[in-house]
Amino acid sequence: MKKVLILGVASVQMDAVLQLKEMGYETFTCAMAKDGPAADASDHFEIINILDENAIVEYIQKNKIDVVYSTGSDLAIPVACRISEKLNMPHFVTADVAYTCNNKDVMRKTLTPACKGNIPYYVVQSLSEVDIDKLSYPMIMKPSDSQGQRGIFLVNNAEEIKTNFEMAKKYSRKGNVIIEKYVNGPELSVNVYMVEGKTEFLAVSDRVTWPEYTGLIHKHIVPTRIMSEKSQALLLEIVEDACNRVGIKNGPAYFQIKVENEHPYIIEMTPRLDGCHMWNILNRATGVNLMKLTFEHLLNNNLSELDNYNGEVKPMELVFWCQKPNTIMNRDDLELPSDSLYHFYYYNTGDNIRPVNGRFDKIGYYIRNME
Repeated sequence: MKKVLILGVASVQMDAVLQLKEMGYETFTCAMAKDGPAADASDHFEIINILDENAIVEYIQKNKIDVVYSTGSDLAIPVACRISEKLNMPHFVTADVAYTCNNKDVMRKTLTPACKGNIPYYVVQSLSEVDIDKLSYPMIMKPSDSQGQRGIFLVNNAEEIKTNFEMAKKYSRKGNVIIEKYVNGPELSVNVYMVEGKTEFLAVSDRVTWPEYTGLIHKHIVPTRIMSEKSQALLLEIVEDACNRVGIKNGPAYFQIKVENEHPYIIEMTPRLDGCHMWNILNRATGVNLMKLTFEHLLNNNLSELDNYNGEVKPMELVFWCQKPNTIMNRDDLELPSDSLYHFYYYNTGDNIRPVNGRFDKIGYYIRNME
């Protein structure tokens, strides 16, 4: 029985643990605290900071673990890749590739202006480095290397940049803030699976955000209802080109895209499965289980899961319940449609909602048909 270590214990890591157990593997998890459902779901849990590479390596060697991986975490993926390279364990991308995608300034530079999906940007550590009075507003201001939609602001003038700059900078480990062109159009999520530099699976979903919370997700709708065939063809070209430019030749990739005047622009990209349980809705909508495919490919070089896709996508939506952090969870307050196919609560009634993005945090989700 092969042994797999998953870094992190949040609900997205629980998805990975449950999939691995279904496939017959022995599962291990680690985190700074036993504060997520993956800890109880796994066969073994250890308190280790997922950024403490030396401790993780020692744990891997002690337990003779075969693979280290994570899902839905930009912090964990570079660590998993670095350790995998060091110990000659299976991995899809190098640590350098993971670092590039995890740092929006480096990602923009690596894509280069030749990438049709790239956008103009500025990277600064202080406001003295850019003439904010001459920027073309509105713009998006955010930390260059955070995750979970933390520290993102839509700024309409120089005064709003001044007001929110330090808050955006607070969430950057490097102290870098990226100020980039605001793409005025609808948002999309794009889940991709790459094999030897080619896009073998691509699913486009409409990404509906909360209007009062810039960038924070409310629901995903599949298949997309806002893209024309022409713009979808361009999207495929952009996504495959971007993956190859940064070095994602194999495995899953996730993109946040915005479309303006039929043209797709890359907002974020990362060499991992998304953090919104999209594998769950896409499995039901397309027949392809991206979570299973990822581990079959990584562990056994088996791509047969891709054969389950016949080109059809059943209309479905994945809807998040969200709540302000540092408030109390009450499951009875959440409306669950009678036609839901699946639902999951992140908290029990009476639990305190932990601040993740610090504004309006996910507390659970459900999936339902839209036919």
